[in-house]
Amino acid sequence: MATESEIRSCLASDLLALGVRPGGVLLVHSSLKSLGHVPGGATTVIAALREALGPRGTLLLPALSFMFCDAQHPFFDVRRTPSCVGVIPEHFRTMPGVLRSVHPTHSVCGAGPLASELLSSHGLDTTPVGRHSPFRKLRDAGGQVLFLGCGLRPNTSMHGVEELVMPPYLLGDAIVYRVILADGSETEFPCRRHTFNVHNLRQRYDRLEPLMGPGEMRVGRVLEATAHLLEAPAMWARGEAALRSDPYFFVEKVV
Repeated sequence: MATESEIRSCLASDLLALGVRPGGVLLVHSSLKSLGHVPGGATTVIAALREALGPRGTLLLPALSFMFCDAQHPFFDVRRTPSCVGVIPEHFRTMPGVLRSVHPTHSVCGAGPLASELLSSHGLDTTPVGRHSPFRKLRDAGGQVLFLGCGLRPNTSMHGVEELVMPPYLLGDAIVYRVILADGSETEFPCRRHTFNVHNLRQRYDRLEPLMGPGEMRVGRVLEATAHLLEAPAMWARGEAALRSDPYFFVEKVV
């Protein structure tokens, strides 16, 4: 059986072969179980991601908490509120030196040279993925988005693309959240929430795949998982063009 070190090296090698750029900025959506048996679990996966990126690279993982922060519980603690998007992001959130953006429903965690710059102004947005969000800043930085064994549906960046077009189903009224910052101080944070459920709609961000051009998306194996690596600027451009043509392109009615 392969050791933790061997699996980490193999995982990092697979990521580089897929096209992850050393020294780049990488946002990762992930499914731990899709990789098969990984000694060390999330710790090993995060170590491999950082190994592939190298010391000049910046790693971002979503730390979304919309399941815990809502109208019935309008409270967010940047230090303690857990994320609801899987084992790997939640473990990353708790690691020493990892930063978290201030947003009650759609925060992002990061580590690396650009982490502070990418995360620091998210608290200026009053929508989930606004112009100050790390998701849009990733686009502007020419970063990449990796879907590690989870397919293209859990693509939080597409909410930012939707906010460029503002389809009629997207956002409801603002909720005023009580927010505890990293220094322990408290503030109020008004933020609008998504209304997909209100409109009985399901997200279909996997429809982006056939829109991506040559060199804009790579698909390959990472351990036992099928991984998709997308260039963020191209992803945003293709997604926006599709939405401007049809504002319901990336949703479908729940039957």
